[in-house]
Amino acid sequence: MGGASSSEGAIPKGMEILAEIKPGYEEILSRDALDFLAKLSRKYSGRVSQLLEQRREQQARFDAGEKPAFLAETKKIREGDWKVAPLPADFQDRRVEITGPTDRKMVINALNSGANVYMPDFEDSNCPTWDNMVQGQINLRDAVRGTVSFEDPHTGKEYALKEGKRAIMVCRPRGWHLWEHHVLVDGQAVPGAIFDFALYFFHNAKQLLANGNGPYFYLPKMQSHLECRLWNEIFVDAQKALGIPNGTIKATCLIETLPAAFEMDEFIYELRDHMAGLNCGRWDYMFSFIKTMRNDPNRVMPDRSFLTMEMPFMRAYTQLVVKTCHKRGCFAMGGMSAVIPIKGDEAANNAVMEKAVMEKVRADKLREVQDGHDGTWVAHPALIPIAKEVFDEHMKTPNQIDRQRDDVQPDAEALLAVPEGPKTEATLRNNINVCILYMAAWIGGTGCVPLHNLMEDAATAEISRAQVWQWVRYGAQLDSGKTVTAELVRQVIEEEVEALQKQLGTDKFAAGEYLDAAFLTKLMCCGRELHDFLTLPAQDIIIAMGK
Repeated sequence: MGGASSSEGAIPKGMEILAEIKPGYEEILSRDALDFLAKLSRKYSGRVSQLLEQRREQQARFDAGEKPAFLAETKKIREGDWKVAPLPADFQDRRVEITGPTDRKMVINALNSGANVYMPDFEDSNCPTWDNMVQGQINLRDAVRGTVSFEDPHTGKEYALKEGKRAIMVCRPRGWHLWEHHVLVDGQAVPGAIFDFALYFFHNAKQLLANGNGPYFYLPKMQSHLECRLWNEIFVDAQKALGIPNGTIKATCLIETLPAAFEMDEFIYELRDHMAGLNCGRWDYMFSFIKTMRNDPNRVMPDRSFLTMEMPFMRAYTQLVVKTCHKRGCFAMGGMSAVIPIKGDEAANNAVMEKAVMEKVRADKLREVQDGHDGTWVAHPALIPIAKEVFDEHMKTPNQIDRQRDDVQPDAEALLAVPEGPKTEATLRNNINVCILYMAAWIGGTGCVPLHNLMEDAATAEISRAQVWQWVRYGAQLDSGKTVTAELVRQVIEEEVEALQKQLGTDKFAAGEYLDAAFLTKLMCCGRELHDFLTLPAQDIIIAMGK
């Protein structure tokens, strides 16, 4: 692996970059930007490690039988009469948000898509190779300045920003659990979240303000309000360093872990000067539910496909998001529709199925707007008109923050209730198939991949592998009469790999990362312990491969 060190002069003392600085990268990895990054890393990396240790300690208490609960020590915050700082004028209407990775073509298409907001994602839909992370920063810098363009080397098609209104960017850095191992400060890896935030903020904050927008962020995977407190301190320091007024940064926190569902008021309070709202990260939330309650045999989940947003435990969670956000004067954002349209000949052959799927999307968005959400997520531009039509019909104002949900009451038992439902062999095989295909793509450098007419990212892959692990752990009985065992899962993995090899052909199969992905699937689904995140061992593989 090529690298650069502080002896070359352009890199701060005590910092090492263990990767190649390709032509153009030096503009993002400028001395001033790296100084800014190094200062934040030195001050806060230790806190990140402490918070991750607190997560492990809390999970040990859950494993011993403790249940998530509303915190006694923060009762005054939940009962207090306070609101967040005013929201920016340009950020009042978020009715449709599109998400996706930061490759150049995606950035252009998302900004041109007609969505109100584009979330360029350094997290779940991104594989953190060095090139992906730095090139993504270059692409966003060019997008902020309106200079981003792209010519597809395969088709020759040219892509450029359209004139007129474009989607507002809300950048999502990595979660606290991921580290940027290509960059060391004083011999220690930099937190991935700080790396992503620091470079984006340093290069773009002032230009965004000049454009009439601002430095807006989505914050993922947090499990405690203390993790929000850390972000707030970083925001305060970053704004001060660049001479930007405190409170200019606005952040939306994803409520995508089970512990976070019990600390919504506290999340908002810690970031109240910088708070824009909360989002329902539905797929990661289901994964976190399984992970948090993994030692409770009474909380084994049914088929992933059965776990719709109509389930009572999901209704309790999403409606509490709306109530909490609107009480505090900020946005309650709906969840992701992962459906993608059927293309080509398949579309004609499956017209009935396509229509049924689109109607499910419509119903999902209708539920959200009627519940009081101020906007929603989609994974594909073709879903934007459906989502926008539903929200336009039922939300005539830019948002519905004024709509209070006094009828909703926090209910710990409802949040922890597990629905009854089927456990099928078809779902077992689909979960394993998704794990293998997604991890093969991820190891190959792609963090977001269309599978079975769904856009799968790390969140959907996480719930797939966690569900299989849980079924193995408790010997779930399938509709076929089989008991889920590690032996059965290994057999299905082998069968799926054989089927893939036949489908792809020997050469194409060998060129992919399917064998490593199959090994990881066995590790994730049959191991004695449920791994915290599949991206952690997968990241070790890409680092070993020099990516």
